[in-house]
Amino acid sequence: METTISPRTLPHFRGNVISASDTDYDVARKVHNGMIDKFPDYIIKCADEEDVVKVVNYARENQLLLAVRGGGHNGAGLGVCDRGLVLDLSQMRNVKVDPENMTVLAEGGCLLGDLDNASHPFGLAVPTGINSTTGIGGLTLGGGLGHLTRQCGLTIDNLLEARVVLADGRVINTSASENEDLFWAIRGGGGNFGVIISFLFRAHKVHTVFGGPMFWDMSEAKPLMAWYQDFIKQAPESVNGFFAFHQIPPAPMFPEAFHLEKMCGIVWCCTNEEDARKTFEAVRAFRTPKIDATGPLPVPALQTMFDDLFAPGMQWYWKGDFVNDLSDEVMDIHVRHAMEIPNFFSGMHLYPINGAASRVPNEDTAWNYRNATWSMVIAGIAPDPADKQLITDFARNYWNDLHPHGAGGAYVNFMMEEGDDRVKSTYGANYERLARIKRKYDPQNLFCVNQNIKPGVD
Repeated sequence: METTISPRTLPHFRGNVISASDTDYDVARKVHNGMIDKFPDYIIKCADEEDVVKVVNYARENQLLLAVRGGGHNGAGLGVCDRGLVLDLSQMRNVKVDPENMTVLAEGGCLLGDLDNASHPFGLAVPTGINSTTGIGGLTLGGGLGHLTRQCGLTIDNLLEARVVLADGRVINTSASENEDLFWAIRGGGGNFGVIISFLFRAHKVHTVFGGPMFWDMSEAKPLMAWYQDFIKQAPESVNGFFAFHQIPPAPMFPEAFHLEKMCGIVWCCTNEEDARKTFEAVRAFRTPKIDATGPLPVPALQTMFDDLFAPGMQWYWKGDFVNDLSDEVMDIHVRHAMEIPNFFSGMHLYPINGAASRVPNEDTAWNYRNATWSMVIAGIAPDPADKQLITDFARNYWNDLHPHGAGGAYVNFMMEEGDDRVKSTYGANYERLARIKRKYDPQNLFCVNQNIKPGVD
């Protein structure tokens, strides 16, 4: 695509237009991952739907590269581009809660914390992710895994409607009864089909959960993984817990005696107090945790528990896979690499998806791995750019040893830029249908700065 832009030809926008000559350009072009260093020609911070339509039309008419940024958390940095335009939704963060109908309407630039803060006073929660600073747009379009997945399904399973700006500039609504093919595609198909102006979500009556982290000595890692595997496959759906390997951060919430010690853990989230009591009693009886920070928590408290550790601008490199089972060999691989975790930011998580999310057939949404037990992410993270290679090697080596034992594809929100074959593997049998829908709604592939699905052929 051509990327030469004359400022004289830019439309008038209600929002801010930022170029390389502006003092806030270097801040505006940054995304959460400090490893990403791209230089767009213009960043347009849209104020409303009309601004979004103007950006899309201008990019299409002038054959410009277009990136769409919500929260900017995408690990591969797919909310920004070199040259071209960045359509930035960060000023569009209104949230409306309808407590009677138990719905939440959120604009496309919202962060997860915006939804939590708006819905929590009504005793409601939308199933989203695990960090409040994540953007709702990217999280939802990729599927939406988090603390409430086993209880309430993926975020896309709770999406009722979306308002979308298409590649041709039209604005349409999509739901189970309106533009149904597009509604199917955006539930897991990423940002391939348009710019989402707003999402309407179903909310759930969840105010206080019973959870938090438990950590054990690394000598307990393999038996604990075996216990966890057996437990989570038959646990009540009110119980969610992701398995983790980490070095304990030197943070006040953790006892000083364990700071910087490599440990294995489970971060719990239970929506039923009695099920939580039985779960915690069972795991404590199996192996007594060295750190036990569980208890009753308001949903926003759990969502923000680790936000301070992962400030914007750190170096990130992550790899993902879907996982069905943890064999004896796989557990050995995990433990071996967990002993090589380079710092207290990096680690490995196994997010369970075998509860309510698994009851939705693969063909009902674009998200294709409903039959997997976990979505795994290996994250190399560091504040110092000098450690870029160190954390990249950690994540790649760990993943290379585990990948042959995985279920196939990966959660698109846990992928770097890994090529067409990885994207096709991730969508599996749903890929061809996605490609046909892409051809219908974006035949010229205007929305290509993403885990890209190429338009299908006739």
